[in-house]
Amino acid sequence: MNNLKAVIDNQINKNAGINLLCKWKSHFNFSDEMLRSVHKIKYIDKYLQESLTDYAANKVLDEFYRINQYYQFNDNSKIELKSIYANLINDLANKQTPADQLAEIHFSNLKQWLLKTNLFAAKMYSNSAENIEPTVCFEYTPRLQLDILQIDMSKIVEPVLDIGCGQKGNLVNYFRRKGIEAFGIDRFPSDSLYIQNTDWLEFDYGVNRWGTIISNLGFSNHFVHHHLRKDGNYVYYAKKYMEVIRSLKVNGSFHYAPDLSFIEQFLDTGIYKIKQKPIDNRSYKSTVIKRLL
Repeated sequence: MNNLKAVIDNQINKNAGINLLCKWKSHFNFSDEMLRSVHKIKYIDKYLQESLTDYAANKVLDEFYRINQYYQFNDNSKIELKSIYANLINDLANKQTPADQLAEIHFSNLKQWLLKTNLFAAKMYSNSAENIEPTVCFEYTPRLQLDILQIDMSKIVEPVLDIGCGQKGNLVNYFRRKGIEAFGIDRFPSDSLYIQNTDWLEFDYGVNRWGTIISNLGFSNHFVHHHLRKDGNYVYYAKKYMEVIRSLKVNGSFHYAPDLSFIEQFLDTGIYKIKQKPIDNRSYKSTVIKRLL
C-alpha cells in the first residue's frame, strides 16, 4: 500500500506545474514506475482501492492549490475528481488502452474539470507557458500575525477560530501553548486534533459560538479576489462573511486582513464596531469587527 502511495507521489511530482490550459501540446505522461506498478491494484481489496483513489485525488488537489491558492473546489467537485481518478486507476490496471492514449484522455478530463470548477483559469493560463509557477502562499509567524491583526493577548475572548490556519496551524498551536482554547480550519489536511480539514465556505460557523475569529490574508483576501472578478463567487462570500460575524459571541471579534470596505460600510454600527489599522508598507489595512449586542 505504502509503495503504491509512493508511486502516486512520484507521478504527481513528475507532472507538477504542467499547465492544463496551455495551447501547445503538453508532455503530460505516465512514468515507467507507474505503468509497472499499477497492475498491483487489481490484487488488493476494494477498501484499499478506494483509499488509494482518495489519496491520489487529495494529492492532486494539493497540487492545484499549490499552483493557485485562489482555486476553489466544493464537495461536489472533489467527488468528480475522485471519479476521474477511480476511472484512471481502473483503466491503467486493466491495460486495455495504450498508456499514451490514456494520458491524453486523462489530461483532457482534468482540463474540463478545472474549467468547470474554476472558469477564470482559462483567462489566466491559456496563453501561458507549458509549465507555470505557483502563487506565493505561506504561513506567517504568530507574533507577526498578532501585530497585523490587532490582537491583544491579555484581552482575547475564547474560544478562538483561525480561518485558513495553514497545515501547520502555527497560530493555533501558539494560542494553545498559552492556555487559550483555539481551533483552526484549513483545506490542507493536518495531523493536529485541533485543525479541521474543510473549506471555509462549507464550514458551519454556528451562532454565538466564537469569542475570536482570525483570518490573515485568507478568507478576506479571497473575498477581494472574487469581488474583483466578473465570474467571481462574491455573493456566496458575502453571505459567508455575514455568517462568520453572526457566529461571534457578544464582545467577540473578527480580526482579518486585508480590509473589506465594500461590505464593511453596510454593517449595522449599532451591532458591530469597526476598527481599522494601516499595515506598514502595505496597500491594505487590517480590520477588527467587534460584536456589541
